[in-house]
Amino acid sequence: MPPAATLTEAQAPAFFALPRWHRVRKHPTLIIGALLLIAVAIIAAAAPWIATHDPQDIDPLARMLPPSAGHWFGTDALGRDVFSRAVWGARVSLIVGVSVALLATGLGVVIGLASGFVRWADGFIMRVMDGLMAIPGILLAIALMAVTQASLATVIIAITVPEIPRVVRLVRSLALTLREQPFVEAAHAVGTRLPMILARHIVPGIVAPLMVLATFVAAAAVLTEAALSFLGVGVPTNTPSWGNMMAEGRNFVALAFHIILYPGLLLAATVLAINLLGDGLRDALDPRLARQL
Repeated sequence: MPPAATLTEAQAPAFFALPRWHRVRKHPTLIIGALLLIAVAIIAAAAPWIATHDPQDIDPLARMLPPSAGHWFGTDALGRDVFSRAVWGARVSLIVGVSVALLATGLGVVIGLASGFVRWADGFIMRVMDGLMAIPGILLAIALMAVTQASLATVIIAITVPEIPRVVRLVRSLALTLREQPFVEAAHAVGTRLPMILARHIVPGIVAPLMVLATFVAAAAVLTEAALSFLGVGVPTNTPSWGNMMAEGRNFVALAFHIILYPGLLLAATVLAINLLGDGLRDALDPRLARQL
């Protein structure tokens, strides 16, 4: 009969495995979302070379011009090139989305595992998370921005705080389920320390759901940043961001609809791409669907 340690390794299921190509290609939403997101990322990364004008250049003689060969998306109320500002705005949205997803996921994993395995701290942690979830995320972000100085870093922090409880609750529920599994109990029985159990048996079991949740957190962060900027409590108004552009153009909708049209389309396309990627990952990483495919 093999030793207990060997049984522990053998009985531990492979909860997380990246989908292979023959499975990925059966999920068109995953491919479409990834391609759209890659396109937006390329635009953001190549903004200095793609932009046809300086996004901050003001030209009073070229105010609210319609799209043309000289200004592909037209100009705004100050004569600034809308295309160049929209391209640079992609950087702000992607930086916020990725940063919030990474911070919220990282902090949520630590807090969620502490809540799931440290019994005396579970009640306190979850009551704090319940209190944060009782406040609408956008209102909590506005309140945090009101007591801080407007900057990209403070926007990221203000959006991250309301997103942490979602991750904590998911990680805690998964940890509570996994810690009762036979392979975890076997690891305890052979004297494996808690950090090793978390690293080898618990964390691999929560990676796939976390990847899916992180995509939806990123999409929500992109929308929240645009909403904060639209309301005037986001990134500084001189920073080219899609929310700022739509806020500046809302008073000129009847005269120059293009000022808000193009940043709005880019915002919608980015959020759609992230959500499609999340839906595709959920389908590709779901073991029940994998067996059907």
